[in-house]
Amino acid sequence: MADVSRMVRRAFDERAKTLGVTRTQWQVMTVLKRHEGINQGRLAEHLDVEPITLCRMADRLQEAGMVERRRDPTDRRVWRLYLTDKAKQLSEELKPLGQEVLSEAMEGVSAQEREMMSQSLQQMRLNLVKNTPAKGLDPND
Repeated sequence: MADVSRMVRRAFDERAKTLGVTRTQWQVMTVLKRHEGINQGRLAEHLDVEPITLCRMADRLQEAGMVERRRDPTDRRVWRLYLTDKAKQLSEELKPLGQEVLSEAMEGVSAQEREMMSQSLQQMRLNLVKNTPAKGLDPND
């Protein structure tokens, strides 16, 4: 699994370079797209990075005009993150690249094998989430 994951990431990185975005930036944008307005701490948990690392990532995305920080209306210490229109457009351009890489990786794998793999991976994920004491993990994320 680790080898395939590494190779898929590498293939995606090569294609994403043409649009001037890194895989890490795309990951942040993908999570933000699903959780618009999430606070930085929670986003760090979703991405499994330290809060200071996420802060730097958000800084770079904000400088690039991809992310907007807004103060939380109930807690002035908290920043909420939102995608800009520019990031939403880029995210739409990246989607076909991801689908292309996945199609190449799945070439020769039957629909039945794909379904079995998907179910197996979902079950593995549920098992790990259930047995991990980490706070705030959602098996659907």
